[in-house]
Amino acid sequence: MDSAPSAALHLIWLRFRDRWWLKNLGYTTYLTAFMTLYFVLLRHPLFPVRTLPLTDLDHAIGFAPWSLILYASLWFYISLVPSLFHAWSEMRIYLIQVTLLSLIGFTIFLFWPTAVPVADIDWSAHPSVAFLKAVDATGNACPSMHVAFAVLTAVWLYRLLDHVGAPLWAQLLNLAWCVGIVYSTLATKQHVAWDVYAGAPLGLFLACLPPRPVLSVERS
Repeated sequence: MDSAPSAALHLIWLRFRDRWWLKNLGYTTYLTAFMTLYFVLLRHPLFPVRTLPLTDLDHAIGFAPWSLILYASLWFYISLVPSLFHAWSEMRIYLIQVTLLSLIGFTIFLFWPTAVPVADIDWSAHPSVAFLKAVDATGNACPSMHVAFAVLTAVWLYRLLDHVGAPLWAQLLNLAWCVGIVYSTLATKQHVAWDVYAGAPLGLFLACLPPRPVLSVERS
């Protein structure tokens, strides 16, 4: 008889392989649409951009160039949830939540565009982070969509891992990954604490909206 971790891994594989090409296509299409709207609002604000103040937390968390890896890992982290769906009923609730999150964020960016203060850092000494700054200017700051999507993803992964009976270490890894991404938004100086304080509750609120998803039984 398989051990619990082996059984959980088998169920994860069954979910992952189910219509994998369709889920990957859907994720790529949705992400492309999201990023297009995001950068249109970023590059063409309709109202004056407000600069957010720094807090004690911003001063406590120093610049850490290596955290760019965590920051960029969000896109892979998010993809884990749709890749593990097994039925349209699961996907439908998730799509409603991520669409609401996107619309709320975009509406705020449209009417209340924000940016973070210019950091006293020589970006030329950190080319990878400098590239991020050039592509994703420090606008569309509050709420941090990076944080909001990371928190929403953590809740959904918790549900999926719990459903398949994944071991505790998998749940702890999920939590640590989410916390790491949140940390990276401050350590790369892409965001300030106020962005995190707004983004985390937003992601958690939407992830917990009813109806609660009923996860389907996997087919061998």
